[in-house]
Amino acid sequence: MAKGGCKGMRTLEHGLCTSSSPVMTEALTRFPPTRTAALERLNRFLPHAGRDYAARRNYDLGRDGHSGVSTLSPYIRARLLTEAEVLDATLARHSASAAEKFIQEVCWRTYWKGWLEMRPAVWGQYKTSLKGALDNVQTQSGLRDRWEQACKGETDIDCFNAWARELVETGYMHNHARMWFASIWIFTLQLPWELGADFFLRHLLDGDPASNTLSWRWVAGIQTPGKTYLARTSNISKYTKGRFAPKWQLVRDAPALSAPPKPDVMPLPDADLPIPSSRTGLILHDDDLSPGFILDAGIEPLATAVITTRAGMTPLTLAAHVTDFAEAAARDTVERFGDRLGTVSQVAPNTDALTAWAEAAGIDQVITPYAPVGPTADVLARFSSADGTPPLRRIRRSYDSAAWPHATHGFFRFKDKIPRLFGELRGLRAAE
Repeated sequence: MAKGGCKGMRTLEHGLCTSSSPVMTEALTRFPPTRTAALERLNRFLPHAGRDYAARRNYDLGRDGHSGVSTLSPYIRARLLTEAEVLDATLARHSASAAEKFIQEVCWRTYWKGWLEMRPAVWGQYKTSLKGALDNVQTQSGLRDRWEQACKGETDIDCFNAWARELVETGYMHNHARMWFASIWIFTLQLPWELGADFFLRHLLDGDPASNTLSWRWVAGIQTPGKTYLARTSNISKYTKGRFAPKWQLVRDAPALSAPPKPDVMPLPDADLPIPSSRTGLILHDDDLSPGFILDAGIEPLATAVITTRAGMTPLTLAAHVTDFAEAAARDTVERFGDRLGTVSQVAPNTDALTAWAEAAGIDQVITPYAPVGPTADVLARFSSADGTPPLRRIRRSYDSAAWPHATHGFFRFKDKIPRLFGELRGLRAAE
């Protein structure tokens, strides 16, 4: 492959250069992959983040009717916009009590990340179970037919079909619809939950290992053992305002699925600090595309490697809009931070490519925003453990370090820590 060709980036021999202009699918038209678009969306939503959100958040009025929710999740997933920024902006406009429901919704994503960070084996269990389910798809024609019909939105259940098509075409699904969809997938269609979780990860712009995997486990009665979520016709009819009413089509019982017991809580890994060095490299990845918190601490990288790892979330083919969103968002970050990143290269997310980049740049240490459990963390771990690579320092945000240790039990115990969390963060920012 020829070098060069990516705006603001160069490509190493082992790297991967992608088009500077992604195909503008419906997904990317609805969710432009830039921080500017994220901030504009946040500012439009902020007046409604209080009691208006609490009243309207459960209503799914179709792909053009999501005005009752923020639709910020694709940007928060990539951290083009951070949870802390969203919470700060919300509390600058509303009281904590008025915006309680929206604050909790933002904190759910934080909670899931912290929970999985202290139980990383659950992600491995899911991947192993998914492989088994996909093997069964290949050998059981009846299962394969039902799985394909569900993914294509070709079942006998109109609401389910509409949600499947919206997801595939737009990369988004309303949160309430995700719960209904997962419940119908598991209990009415009787498909393996792991296949449904993978379907989401292949198409959601905001899909991440923690929120997605653990939410599907919760619906299935695994995350909170014995407690399942049952999609009901009356609830769907009410919160779609009569658009759908799948009468007599849904099961009336949702028995919990069996699964291995949850692993014991592990201590949260220590956060790293950069060591003094005149030759520092930065790995910028699509789990955190706001590197200002590192650069503003006085880090001046000579070189930056940009990697995107969304394809590692699934053994199947990832939807093009998911890849395009991540890569375009990374380019937006490079353009925003410009010369502060040093020489920028888009690099394939594997040890050989990253080692070649580090050797070519002649760096003594590599720093990177801390990546939670998932494919980015796996790539970084393999690079860090390879022979001859410079030390890798994973820099964790103060927000994550303050919040994640509280995710030891259920969300409602975590929720009680939110006021204390805000106090800790204010203290950390005052000390910086």
